[in-house]
Amino acid sequence: MKVKVNKDACIGCGACASICNDVFELNDDGLSEVKDENVKEDLQDEVRDAADSCPTGAIIVEDENA
Repeated sequence: MKVKVNKDACIGCGACASICNDVFELNDDGLSEVKDENVKEDLQDEVRDAADSCPTGAIIVEDENA
């Protein structure tokens, strides 16, 4: 699985970093960034939860099996 953040859609609410701080962090502008777009298998459920919790849908999850 790979994950990205659409910077134009992100409002910096921080929900993603709160749910999965191993993958997401807020940058100096207060917007979410992905630490490593290649998500380890043990973090995939947390990344999906973060994406589902994003109020603007700014998190893009790409399942490699899809």
